[in-house]
Amino acid sequence: MTDKPKKKTSRQQVYTLLVEIGRKDGDGLPKGATGAALMIYASGIDEAEAVRETVAILKQADTAPLDVSGYGTLEERLEEGHDIPDEERDLMARALAENAVIVAQMTPFYDEP
Repeated sequence: MTDKPKKKTSRQQVYTLLVEIGRKDGDGLPKGATGAALMIYASGIDEAEAVRETVAILKQADTAPLDVSGYGTLEERLEEGHDIPDEERDLMARALAENAVIVAQMTPFYDEP
């Protein structure tokens, strides 16, 4: 008798990333902005994969990623005492279900006058 292959369970997890982007023609940032910070939920086998996928997608979207900071998975953030509202949890669940990179928030940067 042969054993049926077991269905592989997804090892994907969702990571919270903060990405700083600079200016680039066609980036869609507001006039006068010098860059922006993007709060992103990205799925991946590990944080490194989530970062690679995020940077690749942001480059395809005509943005200029400069720096990425990782804040871990939902479980890791909860262990650190982060308060995570339902709206964020919903976006994280969507990122996992769709194997996606979701920009949850964009904060433009401006030079001080």
